[in-house]
Amino acid sequence: MYDGFWYNLKNAFKLQNNSLYKILAINILVFFVLVFVRVIFTFSGAGSIYEGFRSYLMMPADLPQLIIQPWSVLTYMFFHEGIFHILFNMLFLYWFGLLLNEYLGSKRLANIYILGGLAGGIFYLVMYNISPYFADSLATARMLGASAGVYAVVVAAATLSPNTTFFLLLLGPVKIKYIAIFYVLIAFVNSTGNNAGGELAHLGGAALGFLYVTQLQKGRDLGSWIQAIGNFFTKIFTRKSPVKVSYRKTKTYSSVGDFSQTKSSKSSPAAKTEVVTQDEIDMILDKIAAKGYDGLSKEEKRKLFEFSKK
Repeated sequence: MYDGFWYNLKNAFKLQNNSLYKILAINILVFFVLVFVRVIFTFSGAGSIYEGFRSYLMMPADLPQLIIQPWSVLTYMFFHEGIFHILFNMLFLYWFGLLLNEYLGSKRLANIYILGGLAGGIFYLVMYNISPYFADSLATARMLGASAGVYAVVVAAATLSPNTTFFLLLLGPVKIKYIAIFYVLIAFVNSTGNNAGGELAHLGGAALGFLYVTQLQKGRDLGSWIQAIGNFFTKIFTRKSPVKVSYRKTKTYSSVGDFSQTKSSKSSPAAKTEVVTQDEIDMILDKIAAKGYDGLSKEEKRKLFEFSKK
């Protein structure tokens, strides 16, 4: 996207069209901040205060509790506990997110992650409130983690480009459609286990990832409302710098006597740099969603490559 993983992560909030690294940065930052807070509160004997604060960031399955903390529908998908929990989520988000970012663009990647988290939360909420299996645990059940959004990204990538191959340790080259199918099956099998809520959220996120891409291929972007909200807040918090216009004065050279010469600054013929607009890129990304990357012309591929280097 720009100049490597660490550069993008460090400058996640300074660069444009960089939602993958913004999501990674938010998750990682929240994780380490809350780990620090947990350790400090625990050592000071105020661990119960941290536990109470933690519960307000997690999404409850009980509707009355959810009504008094509606923000948890969003905060839960950026909150992890346990190094391996966040590690595997962020690795899968990064690997599959790079593919989606290339084919669908930064904004649609963010759409899929957020919609996947919302869809996972809704499916978790519905199942806990209608299934007798969860009746005894409904009042205390709470959920956290980015897995629903990550599953949406994984399945969306596999739906969009199923034959893309990843090289896995010990297994070698594997098409991503098989990776996605495997993880969805695992989530389904474990949906009655100790992490039933999380696995249900995985299934909800996976379904959203598939639905998003299939609808996008039909010309409907399910995440357009998320982009509209994002654009609204971007306009509020982004200050436009004033445009400065400067003029170069014509240099006059004079010699002895009545002879004087004015040298005009004629520009030598130079190759003009073509400016690729965001609208052109959006049209190219729409074409990728409908026909795949191979459906692009050489000129369209060149424009996409040039734009990605900005």
